[in-house]
Amino acid sequence: MNIEQQDFYTQAILSMAALIGLASFLMLGQGRLLRLIFVFALQGLLLTLTAALSAYSLNNHHLYISAGLTLVLKVMFIPWMLRRQVLAMHMNRDVEALENKTLVMLGGASLMVFSYYVLHPIVQSSSTIMVNALAVSLSIVLLGMLLMISHRQAVAHVVGFMSIENGLFFAAIVATNGMPMVVELGIAFDVLVAAVLFGIFFFHIRTSIDSLDVDRLNRLNEVDQ
Repeated sequence: MNIEQQDFYTQAILSMAALIGLASFLMLGQGRLLRLIFVFALQGLLLTLTAALSAYSLNNHHLYISAGLTLVLKVMFIPWMLRRQVLAMHMNRDVEALENKTLVMLGGASLMVFSYYVLHPIVQSSSTIMVNALAVSLSIVLLGMLLMISHRQAVAHVVGFMSIENGLFFAAIVATNGMPMVVELGIAFDVLVAAVLFGIFFFHIRTSIDSLDVDRLNRLNEVDQ
């Protein structure tokens, strides 16, 4: 069955999966931190729309609460916190030169193909939406890991970590029609606590070495008093 024969909900979810996967690719190639944070907020907005669409189509009202939490945390609070740290560090004009940028992008494309290759035999008896949702979710997780490996700034590492959580959240919405409310509230609380801890972590690093470059952290040595 091709995509034109699918119902509106399936077509909309497949379109959202494509846009969320594209957002992960855009994050992978960003050299400016403010643009990286903007694309992360855009990915959070797409997740919000996915949750709201699932809530309406499946008549699952608690998914509206998940959509609201995603909007507040991943579109507003976390991007605001990261942008504030970048501006405080005067890193908004810095361009992070990625080593072997072309190789990184090719690696990202290979990870997406690998995700479809791995999951297709497992879910080949499932629906089209299940195959694509799980494959895109796995590729978002792998692209988030690649983002953390290929970038040097700690802010980019936080965005990569949150992007991994976005991939798992997308799979939970589409594949399970929404997790139990207590689980979703627990995950949202964990994300909020992680964001606050990252903010405190950045504050102490900034006051100590005036940089968020992890390469400089790796070069730190203990000094005997």
